[in-house]
Amino acid sequence: MAEDLIRYDILVQDALRGVLRKVLSEIAHTGLPGDHHFFITFATRSPGVRLSSRLMARYAEDMTIVLQHQYWDLTVTESAFEVSLSFGGVRERLHVPFSAVKEFRDPSAPFHVQFEPAAGAAEAAADQPESNEPKLPAPHAEAAPPADKAKEPAADSSAEVVRLDAFRKKN
Repeated sequence: MAEDLIRYDILVQDALRGVLRKVLSEIAHTGLPGDHHFFITFATRSPGVRLSSRLMARYAEDMTIVLQHQYWDLTVTESAFEVSLSFGGVRERLHVPFSAVKEFRDPSAPFHVQFEPAAGAAEAAADQPESNEPKLPAPHAEAAPPADKAKEPAADSSAEVVRLDAFRKKN
């Protein structure tokens, strides 16, 4: 098989991140329609991610946020989004570059996409010191039930997960 000099895998990743950017831009202006809500997982040590030292200490690798009932001041730029959420009664402002997003899910659609680390993000993450902290459950905005009572939305058999490894050249 010929070498992929066009890098379709990167083009597909960029297009899917564009979907995420467009959806967040629209809800920033109009709010969430109907039953739509989002689970967004991102790498906390990815370049450009900004969150409090309290949250960074607790979520040293990945963090999953829920945009549903209680989120404030969602703003979206070409390269990132910012949102305020409540964690344990304390409002926190998060800045997340789209390149840091690892997964985006809207269970009501159903729509689910997983992202590969953006070019350069994997190398930057590899340079970070390894944490000995145990991995903690992902936080949710206060409107979500407590972690011990939270139920993950049931997987819908009509949902399609797009895995970009299928597009990569096999050795």
